[in-house]
Amino acid sequence: MNRNTVGRREFLRRGATAAAALPLLGLASEGSPADPDQLFAAGWFAAADRGYARQLGRDPDDAHALAQRGYIRAVPLLHQAGNPADAAAATQYAALTGVPYQLRGPESTRVPIVSIDPLPIIEASLNGGAPHPFVFDTGATTITLSQELADELGLTAVSSSTGRSGNGQVETLNYGVLESLRIGEIEIRNFPALWGPFTEPAPPDGPVPMGAIGTVLFYHFLTTLDYQGRGFVLRRKSEAGLREFGAAARRAGYRPLPLWLAEMHFPCTLGRLNNFGPRVVSMDTGGQGRGIETTVQIAQEAGIPVDYSHPVQANGQLLPSISPDKISLGDAVGRHVPGVVTTQLPGIGPDGFRFQTAGNFTHEFFKPFAVSFDFLGMNLYVTPTVPDGR
Repeated sequence: MNRNTVGRREFLRRGATAAAALPLLGLASEGSPADPDQLFAAGWFAAADRGYARQLGRDPDDAHALAQRGYIRAVPLLHQAGNPADAAAATQYAALTGVPYQLRGPESTRVPIVSIDPLPIIEASLNGGAPHPFVFDTGATTITLSQELADELGLTAVSSSTGRSGNGQVETLNYGVLESLRIGEIEIRNFPALWGPFTEPAPPDGPVPMGAIGTVLFYHFLTTLDYQGRGFVLRRKSEAGLREFGAAARRAGYRPLPLWLAEMHFPCTLGRLNNFGPRVVSMDTGGQGRGIETTVQIAQEAGIPVDYSHPVQANGQLLPSISPDKISLGDAVGRHVPGVVTTQLPGIGPDGFRFQTAGNFTHEFFKPFAVSFDFLGMNLYVTPTVPDGR
């Protein structure tokens, strides 16, 4: 993720928190089935909320009912939080009508990665228009657009918030709704988008990205970023499809890793730095020119020399460099992958995760692999090829 943009990390972090509440959007209707899960799936949220309340009256420790009520009540709570960015996101979500994230098209689609460096780029069409290049970035939330593209599409902001850019200038982030996004043969309809003075890194002789597509869109699918095969694959989430994918992985000798989401959109798993670990690590694929980020303390514990004489540009600043002998996610191993030490590792500081991470794995580590995110079974596959051969 390009952290030289307008406080984008903080904007997107707040947007992601509210994005988890998207299933609540719509209006409740009466005369619907009595099961609150059926009511919820049908979009009758007020009635579903009453049903979950009845379940909690019988069993106050019903974790499922508590979580569902949390989804349903998130928008009014965001308005009450007292933070302008949270209030802007709540207004945005309330502006969505009908069921968000509607999927149309076949069970799966694959599109080429048109450029792999400095970050992977795919093409997508918005609101029925011509295809545009986008970075895919697990450090982003749903989709962020350049102001230029938002103007081209005629998007209207329903809310906005402000933040400071790297040079201290106050900039505006706009919140709105996209009618559709088409990637290959699959279309996603009715979902939130952000736009403003964002810039994404572009290849010297390739397309200039018009934004970034992030994890909140990815987790509606079994998503594969096939760096090695230069392809991006979306498969609809289904028990049968995931069983088939998992069986293909096992036949090929690939073992899944656990997958967790932090701050609603940062993928996390277990990783090692040399022989340090396994520990929880994050995966933000938008780290240009590096494959690992960690702290000085963890580098020392892992026996990784820190080079203060040859700093590199990362996260909008010059940071000491590292090149660990070995870093790994399960059976996927990277040797002498370039990286940096930083004090801004996810998990550190007041705006970090609520748990400690040992490192952040990013672009240069993933380039030899295909990375598949199973957001139904919460499994991660980092493999030399896509397990089913796609």
